[in-house]
Amino acid sequence: QVQVVESGGGLVQPGGSLTLSCATSGSIFGINIMGWYRQAPGKQRELLAFITPHTGTHYVDSVKGRFTISRDNAKNTVYLQMNSLKPEDTAVYFCNRYPEPFSSWGQGTQVTVSS
Repeated sequence: QVQVVESGGGLVQPGGSLTLSCATSGSIFGINIMGWYRQAPGKQRELLAFITPHTGTHYVDSVKGRFTISRDNAKNTVYLQMNSLKPEDTAVYFCNRYPEPFSSWGQGTQVTVSS
């Protein structure tokens, strides 16, 4: 069973930056499209961005131009560089396969944007 572990969240002021990491187990990482998702309190989990095995990327409009997704297949790790953070970016951030997530989600990493 594939496991994912997200890290790198924290408290940041509006306009600040954070880089999230997602380490995955298993040798199938390199053949999967991987995505970053988030879930804010009282809201459904939403896709933010995904990256293909050959590093093609897609972003939703709300993060386009501010967030950058990348991956290191040798390390089975996917990253999310987040710049110009806004209070509405406050959420728990998750990574998983896209479009069909692995059955097991990680704990996520909390990002709080507040002054």
